[in-house]
Order: sequence, then C-alpha cells, then structure tokens
Amino acid sequence: MNANLWISNHPRNFWQCQPELSDEIWQNAIAEAISFLDLSIDHPHVDEMLMLTLGESRFGSNHWHLSFPKRAYYFLKPVLPRAFTRLMRQIYQNPKKATSQNPWPIDDRYTQFLWNILARILQETPGQELAIKALWPHSKRYSFVLTHDVETQIGVDFMRKVADLEEELGFRSSINFVPERYHVDMNLVDELRSRGFEIGIHGLKHDGKLFSSKKEFDRRAVKINRYLKEYGAVGFRSPLTHRNPEWMQALEIEYDLSFFDTDPFEPIPGGTMSIWPFFLGHFVELPYTLVQDYTLTAVLGETSPRIWLEKVDFIEKNHGMALLNSHPDYLKEPDNLKVYSTFLSAMKDRSNYWHALPRDIAQWWRSRAGENSYENFDTKTSSSVALVNGEVHIDPRKKNEK
Repeated sequence: MNANLWISNHPRNFWQCQPELSDEIWQNAIAEAISFLDLSIDHPHVDEMLMLTLGESRFGSNHWHLSFPKRAYYFLKPVLPRAFTRLMRQIYQNPKKATSQNPWPIDDRYTQFLWNILARILQETPGQELAIKALWPHSKRYSFVLTHDVETQIGVDFMRKVADLEEELGFRSSINFVPERYHVDMNLVDELRSRGFEIGIHGLKHDGKLFSSKKEFDRRAVKINRYLKEYGAVGFRSPLTHRNPEWMQALEIEYDLSFFDTDPFEPIPGGTMSIWPFFLGHFVELPYTLVQDYTLTAVLGETSPRIWLEKVDFIEKNHGMALLNSHPDYLKEPDNLKVYSTFLSAMKDRSNYWHALPRDIAQWWRSRAGENSYENFDTKTSSSVALVNGEVHIDPRKKNEK
C-alpha cells in the first residue's frame, strides 16, 4: 500500500499549532501517545501509524479483497429472490461482529491518540500561549452532514418527500444517484440542486462488481468520471462501501464518502478510526460516523434514533464530524421514516454545530490545510488551547478576540 496516500495527515498537520513547534516536540508527543492506538506495535513510524489507522492496514494485506463466497454472492445477486438477499445481508451484518479489533459504535483510539498528543505538547510548553487552527468555521464545535444513497427506482420516487422533510426542518443533504441502474430524472436532479441540495455519484451499476478487478474498476472509472461531469458532481460513494484507496485515485473527485470510522457490519468491515475528514491521496475522505439507517433499523431492530444521538454526543465532545448515510429506499417504510424524522427534530433542537453539505466540508478541510482559499471561510480563525486538570480545553474563538 502506498503510504503517500495518507502522508498529509501527520498529527502536526492535523492540529496546526501556532506558533510552530520543533520536530523533537512532535516526535516525543507522538511516541508518548502511541499506546492509545492499541496496535501492538512499539513506536511505529508516523507513516506506518497512518496506514494502520486511516489506511486500515491493521486488518491485513487482503483487507480490500472480497472473499470468494461474497464474490459469488454478488455475481448471482441479480437472479436471487429479494427475500434471500435480505437474509444474506442480515447474516453478514450480524450485530455480534463488533470485536475488540473493530469496536462499535465508538472506536475512540485514534481520537484519544490525537488529543493526547496535544495534551503532551501543552505539557512540554508550559507558560507558552498556544493555539490551533480552528477545526470548524464560524466558531462551531462540530459539524453535521446528511447524505443519501439512492439505490433503486423506489428511492428515486421517494427522494422528493425526504427532501421536503429535511427542508421543512432547515436541513439540506447530498443525494447520490446510480447512473446505470435506473432512470435518473434530470428534472428532479435540477430541482433538488436549485433547492440547495447537492448531487453526487453512487457507483455505476450497484451490482457489487465495481472492484471485481483492477481492469474492471478502471473501465468503469472512465464512465463514472463522465457522469460526474454530466451531473455537475464532485463527490462519490462506492456501492456497498466496497473500496480500495489506491484504485480510487483514478476517480476525478474532490471528496469521497466510501469509508467510515468503524463499522463491523459492512461487506468489507473495519474502519479508519477517524471522526474527522482526512486526506486520501488527491481527494478528501469524509468517513461516515453514524451507523447506516438500514443497519440501525433492519439489523439492530432499533425503533428510535438513540444510537445516532449517543454517537453525536461523543462527536460533539471531541469536535468531530457527525456524518449520516441513509437511503430513501428504506426511509419509504413509515417506521424507518419516523426514526429519521425524530432524529432530525432532535438535531434541530441542538446547537453549536455547523450543518454543511459534503462539498463544503471538503472545501473547508482543504482551506484549513492551506491548500486553497475560499471566500466563504475565515481560514485565519484559530482556537486557543489549554490543559485543565489533565484535559485539553479548546476555546473556539479567534486567538486575539477580546
């Protein structure tokens, strides 16, 4: 695996301390905090650490390859009865799959690692006033992002009602269509975009074969790139979260949504551990951090947004990104829509988050890193940091603000 895909995510680049600190201070802080990752490796190089966490290499060299039974399943899926395919999904999305290797719904190891690096830096620089580049614009504590994958014509037909619900509550989302599985109504696409929603691409056919081989992926990537331009889209999510970070560099996108912080229930389980965006080669990765709607309702049998809201509490505490992936195909069921509506109403009553579309999150993350400058953001905004009773406290105000 190419370590350069994750090299831009060095903890120094993540925190962006002001004033700048020496390499020695960073190296010592990283070495002291490495135990929080629980990787059973003593003092790995930063490149290796990033591959083990964000790059998921801790799951082995064959992590991105589907097993033979799963490949056979996707080959036969078009002719299998729907009841059988639903049963198969429930089998590989068994809730018991959460393990110490793949904790769920919260894997806080990478989060604790980064926070403890900052704590150790503050300990190493007593009396020095330090600030970090603000994690989110407008002095917000965390970000909140809604996304949808439209898997079938049923989802296309129901998408307008989902958009109406979100708009009524003051939210907007990104909506990812599959170009060659069903008829995509471009009038609907234009309408949604005019109402403030974002349009993205969700694979090509949604047949489980996108990553069947490098040759097949490259062939389909050419078509996907063409649809990205046709739809005016800059974002992508792979169907079934099948993924391969190296192959996906062929996609002409600004951001991707195919990874997650932790999810033991997907066909390729695992997770990046990150509740923040990160750079993955030439694009920004926005991992989903809230369990998918189908897993919540159909697999776990939840009838309320309890798990979503509990995870949002964790994300808010750690200044992260709460990103949800749901499906109008499933939200069409009244009970599922009620759970989603209850969640949105609960989020509407909360405050201190930046609700944004994925493209805006990606643009902000690039601006924060100094890659580009966007008029919508004050990229000079910083937050003062201090160590109080052993914990890092962030004051999300401009450093010189009175």
